[in-house]
Amino acid sequence: MPVNFRELEEGLTRLESVDAARVVNQGDRITEVHVIAAAEKPAKQVVRDVQSLSMARFGLSIDRRVISVVQISPRDLDIAAAARAALTRIAESPNGSRTTLEVTLRHADEEHVGTATGPAVTSARLRLVGEATIDAIERTFPTMPPIALDAITMSTVGIHNVVVAVVIIAAKGGGEELHVGSALSNGNVDDAGVKAILDGLNRRMANLPE
Repeated sequence: MPVNFRELEEGLTRLESVDAARVVNQGDRITEVHVIAAAEKPAKQVVRDVQSLSMARFGLSIDRRVISVVQISPRDLDIAAAARAALTRIAESPNGSRTTLEVTLRHADEEHVGTATGPAVTSARLRLVGEATIDAIERTFPTMPPIALDAITMSTVGIHNVVVAVVIIAAKGGGEELHVGSALSNGNVDDAGVKAILDGLNRRMANLPE
């Protein structure tokens, strides 16, 4: 049975010793596992925790040599978390054949609202959610370079519905950066659309100048 690497990542982040995890694979073979962990537990024990969960839950043996662990103090983890924006709510204001989606993000105890208006049809809704999210991000982070939503779509991975977003950021010299993010829908496609874009841009936002 094929391994669901997204589920493996989510399972690893539920370990008490792990704060974040990323699995790199080539086909069904895991080539790298990157883990961020708090500093309280020895790195060798974190590696054993990763191996144990992978074997017990997924029947998958991971070579300890492909597991890299970065340990960060709780204070540094708090600072990293504070740099991220969080979804507060999504609202809609229909107006005949058109509708306006509002996405509210919270950051540093302040809320910022982004909007997008378009046709009130199901096929356009996810893109409107994405464009409203981009607008909210630009309002939340004024130093962010110009952003555009390249694509956002719902895909099926195994038995799960996943929203995948591709975002373009203007780079120096007329270039561009492509960022990809994803989120499980869990029955709420709108929320997943916002979270997919945030997933793709969180690291970029955390490194913005003040």
